[in-house]
Amino acid sequence: MTSTVMVMTTSASVPTESEGAIRGGTVTDRLVDANERYAAAFTDPGMDARPVLHVAVVACMDARLDLHAALGLELGDCHTIRNAGGVVTDDVIRSLTISQRKLGTRSIVLIHHTGCGLEAITEDFRTELEMEVGQRPAWAVEAFRDVDQDIRQSMQRVRTSPFLLHTDDVRGFVFDVKTGLLREIDPA
Repeated sequence: MTSTVMVMTTSASVPTESEGAIRGGTVTDRLVDANERYAAAFTDPGMDARPVLHVAVVACMDARLDLHAALGLELGDCHTIRNAGGVVTDDVIRSLTISQRKLGTRSIVLIHHTGCGLEAITEDFRTELEMEVGQRPAWAVEAFRDVDQDIRQSMQRVRTSPFLLHTDDVRGFVFDVKTGLLREIDPA
């Protein structure tokens, strides 16, 4: 069995061969090519937007988290909402509200993880951006030092939102990026 290792770059730059460029284009070109192959074999699964398991999962955007595989989920099983840190922001509440009120979800699973990048930065990141670009971001970084406490805060934000209909089945977990195991966090 042989394998090929490719080093990819962003679509923002055209890499040189010495940088391990993908022949014929950027990472985005590779993704578009992959989509064409996918679409050639695609058949409509006949689903609507309502998740089969009536669950929404909020998780970090970290590339090490393969949520469907880690949770045994199939296409159509859940709504997945991801952002830096898996933070419950106003936009996450917006998505969860639509998910519950218009698309029938009842359960919410929150997943943070070990080794999160938000543990390595601070709210000073906003000041750094302001110094660099001349404008302060309106959003909070939501950096944290204690992943367990941050997941508790996220659970509390969900449970106290006046917009969510179903807050009785909200559970929080920390995914261990070294073992692949979830560890449930007591909300208290």
